[in-house]
Amino acid sequence: MRPDERDAALLWDMVRHAHEAVEFVAGKTWENYREDRQLRRAVERSVQIVGEAARELSDDFRKAHPEVPWRPIIVQRHILVHDYGEIEDDKIWRVATVHLPVLIRLITPLIPPPPPTD
Repeated sequence: MRPDERDAALLWDMVRHAHEAVEFVAGKTWENYREDRQLRRAVERSVQIVGEAARELSDDFRKAHPEVPWRPIIVQRHILVHDYGEIEDDKIWRVATVHLPVLIRLITPLIPPPPPTD
């Protein structure tokens, strides 16, 4: 199923912010991440936006692409927004270093090219 215009924009947001989080942790170690509050917050925010965009996608589009782990993405967003006392730094680190690169590979082929700009 090809995304409609709204879903395509949300997918672009997901990919852009997933790339952003991956870039934030590039060249960093777990120790760097754990000790750098500003880095942790930046990664958390990017992961939150990925989850928010996933949550806003149409049910039809999500159902048409069960290969994407929509539920865990949305649950992670919920934790970041509503259960911030439950954030586990090691899980967010794993999201940024392991899961987001996979997500980027899964979602990128689903996105139509952006319209040309004038």
